Amino acid sequence: MLKTLIIGASGYTGAELAKILTKHPNFELCGLYVSANSLDKDKPISEIYPQLKHLVDLSLQALPDDLHSLAKTADCVFLATAHEVSHQLAPIFLANQCKVFDLSGAYRVDQAEFYTKYYGFAHQYPDLLAKAVYGLAEWNEAQIKQSDLIAVAGCYPTVSQLCLKPLIINDLLDEEQLPVINAVSGVSGAGRKASLTSSFCEVSLNPYGVFNHRHQPEIATHLGREIIFTPHLGNFKRGILATITAKLKADVTVEQVQSAFVQAYQDKPLVRLYEQGFPSIKAVEFTPYCDIAFAVQDQHIIIVGAEDNLLKGAAAQAVQCANIRYGFDPVLGLI
Repeated sequence: MLKTLIIGASGYTGAELAKILTKHPNFELCGLYVSANSLDKDKPISEIYPQLKHLVDLSLQALPDDLHSLAKTADCVFLATAHEVSHQLAPIFLANQCKVFDLSGAYRVDQAEFYTKYYGFAHQYPDLLAKAVYGLAEWNEAQIKQSDLIAVAGCYPTVSQLCLKPLIINDLLDEEQLPVINAVSGVSGAGRKASLTSSFCEVSLNPYGVFNHRHQPEIATHLGREIIFTPHLGNFKRGILATITAKLKADVTVEQVQSAFVQAYQDKPLVRLYEQGFPSIKAVEFTPYCDIAFAVQDQHIIIVGAEDNLLKGAAAQAVQCANIRYGFDPVLGLI
């Protein structure tokens, strides 16, 4: 059994990780940690999340001052922490031979200036940026197997890239027209911390981060081409629905598009391709799947992708990456 820690365990993603890892046959969940000033410290996690009662019987501990000693007790750690926090924690755990699965954005892009511009802090570890592997599990399996620092892909970037990569890899898109991604997320994507802008009673359906959301450059960097990305906040708890419009090259057929998706995902059980109809949030919430469908008319293509932002967009994909890193079946403990 691999001794495992979760840091940032009081958040929605941390709770999902705790639930998955407790049931996982190959991971032993040894500790749940929060910051020393967290109002949740010393509480059983099941007091905050009653659905975990009799399932996860651990309390939330304050992170100790001696992180090196903590790191030596574990084989791997999942960081469900803020970007700046993961940025500082990852080097400590890596220095103590503890593998890191980081769910923040702190190591997703190998460009130090990216963090100053989009995350508001100066990145201090360019050597680790170069070593980190981007945790888009269906596409980076070979690299994930070799790395001790996995930067799990963001929620919007996961569904967006899973929808677009088969077309880009097969050179099916007209490069003169940028793909346009309109995606709607539930309020859980904003985290558990109270905020008027993400309060369920205040949210209706509204765009945010127009032309400046940090997931736009993450998506563009890992797709290898520019995109137009507009996120929206919806009045529901969890899930993401992305509707993507792009233009195919003049001679591309529907059969070529279908073949590209099938070749990409026929052996990837957590991506489900639709032959009829379109995905919905209802179809994917509380599951580790990303569902994808498309339609073509007059060389334009609309791709629709759906995922649970807390699972395929975060916790489930992190465990999927951990499974790959340790040589387990990628879906072990997930389905």
